[in-house]
Amino acid sequence: MRLKWDGIDEFVAVAMAGSFIGGAENLGVSTSQVSRAIARLEERLDTQLFYRTTRKVALTDTGRGLVERCRELTRQRDEALDLVAGSGEPQGELRLTCSTALGARFVAPIVARMARQYPKLSVNLELSNRIVDLVAEGFDLAIRTGNLNDSRLIATRIASRRLYLCASPDYLERAGRPRAVEELIHFECLMGAASTWQFEIDGVSRPLRPNGRWRCNNGDAVLEAATLGMGICQLPEFYVLPRLADGSLEPLLDAYRPKDEPIWAVYPQRRHLLPKVQNLVDRLRTELGPALSHRIL
Repeated sequence: MRLKWDGIDEFVAVAMAGSFIGGAENLGVSTSQVSRAIARLEERLDTQLFYRTTRKVALTDTGRGLVERCRELTRQRDEALDLVAGSGEPQGELRLTCSTALGARFVAPIVARMARQYPKLSVNLELSNRIVDLVAEGFDLAIRTGNLNDSRLIATRIASRRLYLCASPDYLERAGRPRAVEELIHFECLMGAASTWQFEIDGVSRPLRPNGRWRCNNGDAVLEAATLGMGICQLPEFYVLPRLADGSLEPLLDAYRPKDEPIWAVYPQRRHLLPKVQNLVDRLRTELGPALSHRIL
């Protein structure tokens, strides 16, 4: 059994570090030990996994095709052993993904505090607005908003966020102020990543597809355009609350504001017992909600 695993940890460590020296340091062994283990693995597989030069190493085509599978295998092995050992301490690699703005402003600091508390834990946080396939790409957890429909995943509600419709005083002075949702078709709308805006009319959720000549998938860019008087935007509270507080933006159509949008911690079913996942979900439930709900209006 050991023969089949011989060299796998070393191969992954060198591939991740980009050098034999870095891989050996991460494993806490000598460079020569790592080099011999990988040489035995290459001999056993009858193929070369690295191109070696005096300055660096690079994966061959075979190595690139193998490394992610080996990385996932070693991760699953370590997680299985952790569950059996039952230490309860988060350890190993924690891979998670979150939208860029929410992740950078709120999730990353929470995860950093967790990593500081548990020295055996390493973190790989991907900030991206794309929808990641957690199972296929080997992620432990994602932070997502809105409705969920993947039966392979477990979802725990950890917080909520509020959407605000707003515009600058300069724009409202020039264009007037909408009094009803349907009047928005006569105004310049600044569109972000979402293709529709959400409202609630007579207790019923009503989407609206806005029209305008400005679209950007970055909330900060939409916020700046609104502050410059280019039109009306609908953004989550953490973008707009400071601007509403200092008067550079004004809220609109508050009577039709949608219900607060749920924020979920989503993870594959086979991950939910892992201490690192349980610990992070508990932290997010405790810390993320209060950070987002510190409303000044």
